[in-house]
Amino acid sequence: MLLLVARKRNKERVGSIMSHKPVSGSKLAIVKSVLGIVIGAGIAAIGLEAFLIPNSLTDGGVVGVSIIASEVFNMPIGVFLILVNIPFIYLGYKKLGKLFAVASMFGIAMLAGLTTVLHHDYIATTDPLLAAVFGGVVVGAGVGFVIRYGGTMDGTEIIAILGDKKLPFSVGEIIMFINIFILGTAGFVFGWDKAMYSFVAYFVAYKVIDMTVEGLDESKSAWIVSTQHQKLGEVIQAELRRKVTYIEGQRATGYESDGMILTVISRIEEQKLKDILHRHDPNAFVVISNVHEVMGKNYLPKPHLPAN
Repeated sequence: MLLLVARKRNKERVGSIMSHKPVSGSKLAIVKSVLGIVIGAGIAAIGLEAFLIPNSLTDGGVVGVSIIASEVFNMPIGVFLILVNIPFIYLGYKKLGKLFAVASMFGIAMLAGLTTVLHHDYIATTDPLLAAVFGGVVVGAGVGFVIRYGGTMDGTEIIAILGDKKLPFSVGEIIMFINIFILGTAGFVFGWDKAMYSFVAYFVAYKVIDMTVEGLDESKSAWIVSTQHQKLGEVIQAELRRKVTYIEGQRATGYESDGMILTVISRIEEQKLKDILHRHDPNAFVVISNVHEVMGKNYLPKPHLPAN
């Protein structure tokens, strides 16, 4: 089960990286991107130096390799963050573009510098379980910030994207194989109990990355098939203030004219939509699913009240 969860999260994370590239042309957009990456790198550095590293816990990807190498060679983690990521950033520059490579290198350099500055400066807890959970939350939030503003601090996603075209494995499977190997290696360096705590930190971080990149207000798409689709659409627009799209159709097993409605709602509005369907057409066929990203204005303007 954990393998399936991690595979899904890795695919979403890679998709987020590819869809949140730096915006060129606008100075304001560049400033926002730089500030977002700096803030994200700072948050991730705190998570590493205040929670994970002092408790001999590691993460997946290049960060995990750097933590292990830092312990083995007794050198600052920042040195390995830069050295190990260089070939991946070069591949990203060749295959994914200059802006992606520059933003990623900037994020990596910031993380390397900040981990050096914060090294042994403050230790939040010595309890390995608390360190794994809260370290995963803080690191995940930092990495999510960097992804949201156009960069990445881990080159394994890049090699997984490129390897997906040549190997009989998905991007998520490639990243999972890499991270299982890294976290398994941590067992020989830090001990197997610390390696298991590191798995906890790894999965917590991936969940928080999704929340940071996509936000807490999760959107859902609703496909509604009904003979009353026109009426349902009007009620949805009136009560939820959401736009709807009508699609005409016909049942494969009969001759009754059906129609389909497509609308996008928030998680909070899901129960309201079900109440509308129950009141106006309890026999409607409905499919509700999570939406990864929504673009464009989806709310209808508020109706103007008549003047007194």
